[in-house]
Amino acid sequence: MNENKTNINWYPGHMAKTRKEISNIISNVDVIIEVIDSRIPYSSRIPDLKKLINNKNSIIVFNKYDLCDKDETSKWIQKYKEEGSIIVTSDTKNTNDYKKVIEEVKKLMISVNEKRKLKGLLPKKAKSLVIGVPNVGKSTLINRLVGKNILGIGNKPGVTKNLNTIKINEYMDLVDTPGILWPKFEDRNVALNLASMTIIKEEILPITDVAIHILEELNKFYPSILEKEFGIKTYNNDEIEECFIKISKYKNIPIKDEVDYEKISLLIINSIKQEKIKGITFDRF
Repeated sequence: MNENKTNINWYPGHMAKTRKEISNIISNVDVIIEVIDSRIPYSSRIPDLKKLINNKNSIIVFNKYDLCDKDETSKWIQKYKEEGSIIVTSDTKNTNDYKKVIEEVKKLMISVNEKRKLKGLLPKKAKSLVIGVPNVGKSTLINRLVGKNILGIGNKPGVTKNLNTIKINEYMDLVDTPGILWPKFEDRNVALNLASMTIIKEEILPITDVAIHILEELNKFYPSILEKEFGIKTYNNDEIEECFIKISKYKNIPIKDEVDYEKISLLIINSIKQEKIKGITFDRF
């Protein structure tokens, strides 16, 4: 997945600060809860996470599972399971999925507390660190774990700004972290996948590039969605203007002197952002 080399830099100060703070507290953390986007289960993982979390027990939460192509995403689930990860799937609408996370944390703490018992110590609550890239639904998951809306939620990157410790129940406390990205996107395809799911801010990449990437992926993997949503049977980079004109007409957007590329590009991006397009997974082996 490393063809398409690029050199996109985007690393806000609070992300660098978060990495440093995680390094400072990681020795006191029992379980890592890594939240990823089920539609891009490779692109939405932090590449150097193992180094950052010092090989702590971890659970991968495939969030927004109801929006992905389950056949394709299941291949990634199987891959990560084979690599030794514990997997939980979580839908955007299913408010009970959080219970699976609690159960897995409790299982991971059994051996920890058995060792403590042998030493004559009382059982300890799990200190769990929730980590992931921006806008994968960490705050939504935490609100469900807590049972009330304690964190701000927004369909844009960067809502959480600081590390926060939150009491969940008698078994666990959570440390919520701001979304983390990495200093450079060396793989342009990863950067475009992240932008397609509104994980990196729209201004980081030209929005027309992001829109074209979405059209290309739909053309390759989901031609029926491409036709239903945008009124084109195939997308061809040699006919960008013609395709954008067709989309404008299909969406009843007037064309004056020339096609409004920015307006159409935002429409394409928002079709995913607003969950009009579902059942897609852009990462492939």
